[in-house]
Amino acid sequence: MSDILLVDDEKSVRLTISLFLKKKGYSVEEAANGDEALEKLKTRSFDLVITDLKMKPINGMEVLQQTKKLNPMMEVLVMTAFGTVESGVEAMRLGAYDYIQKPFEKDEFLMIVDKALERKKLLTEVAQLHDDLQDKYRFENIIGKSNEMLDVFAMVSKVATTSSTVLISGESGTGKELIARAIHVNSRRKNRSFITINCGALPENLQESELFGHVRGAFTGAIKDKRGLFQEANGGTLFLDEVGETSLPTQVKLLRFLQDGEIRRVGDNEPIFTDVRLLAATNQDLTRLIKESRFREDLYYRLNVIPIHIPPLRQRRDDIPLLADHFLQKFTERTKKKINSISPDAIKILTGYDWPGNVRELENVVERAIILTNKTVITPEDLPETIRHCEIPYIDETCEADFGDRTLERLEEQHILSTLERYSWNQKKASEILGISTTTLWRKLKTYGIEAKRKEE
Repeated sequence: MSDILLVDDEKSVRLTISLFLKKKGYSVEEAANGDEALEKLKTRSFDLVITDLKMKPINGMEVLQQTKKLNPMMEVLVMTAFGTVESGVEAMRLGAYDYIQKPFEKDEFLMIVDKALERKKLLTEVAQLHDDLQDKYRFENIIGKSNEMLDVFAMVSKVATTSSTVLISGESGTGKELIARAIHVNSRRKNRSFITINCGALPENLQESELFGHVRGAFTGAIKDKRGLFQEANGGTLFLDEVGETSLPTQVKLLRFLQDGEIRRVGDNEPIFTDVRLLAATNQDLTRLIKESRFREDLYYRLNVIPIHIPPLRQRRDDIPLLADHFLQKFTERTKKKINSISPDAIKILTGYDWPGNVRELENVVERAIILTNKTVITPEDLPETIRHCEIPYIDETCEADFGDRTLERLEEQHILSTLERYSWNQKKASEILGISTTTLWRKLKTYGIEAKRKEE
């Protein structure tokens, strides 16, 4: 039920308006003058304030101004029998939702009230969503207490308020997009768009069109003009994930943007200037790609103004119990299952495992355990067998490395095979965990003959 404060110094007018507002189901509180209205506004909030303009000693304009100072989210409707264009314009300038002249038609008045309340509801929902997102992505809430992650948080805190380009590096699943979002919501652009794109998921021939847009007739199938993501992100932030997967022609256009803020749509010679903060991320060694002539050195230095490296989970094992508990709370709330904790033995196994898929893999494992268990505590038996037996070699007190005489290619083949088996041969999921594109995974499967071996089995 919506709450309305009705302010008018004529008792008969208050009674009439109050009656048909209450018949519509609204909760109505009355004030006989501006002083009384302001006292009520100081003690509680209303969805809508309806105030007469001509009152003494405090008139409707003053009520409007004070209402907006106390709570900008409250809508105000101004009404008067002495309406002028000038007073209407002034009321709107001061933040009134609308301005209506007495006498008015009941239906017209109620329609304006309905629309004002609809707007209030929408603004409240948007503000709540913004607060939820800001809370979710505020860097203080990114899980981690290790020295490595504290260094990351400190860097995010320093760079968020700047407009500098940031290059975020780290293995797949470490949370690079989460860090990028934290930078955005703590910046002056937080109320503007945050647009993200995975460059590795786009075929090379579509990258330029997707990022910069195209004009009608630029290529076969370009039947109309298309705005690119740079234009969509104007005033906000554009996050390029897997920037190492961009084609050389796309890299040239990215460099031009970083140099002078200029983009050109495919098939168009006219420059377009956009105000976009660029954040980029990679799970590859860009210096190696430069040596292989697959990434422009000048673009690398333009992107790498402020580098932030997110360490893999195996290098910050102190964070694993915290993250596991966080995911336990998240998925028990989602599934409505009563699971109280993760047992010490299970935590020991999780902490000892090498996590090639990093935080994303840990999240998947905890979610799987919660779904499959019938107990109130997660125990080692609820964890995947590969994790319980440390089948992926690494150096740690819990499970010593045993590489033997295996070549790097042989180790890679076994790691790919183990990951595929762990995720029931779901190639998309396996490629995410491995930190490579599905195309690269397909090529490696072909190289190692893994599909053929599977068929023989």
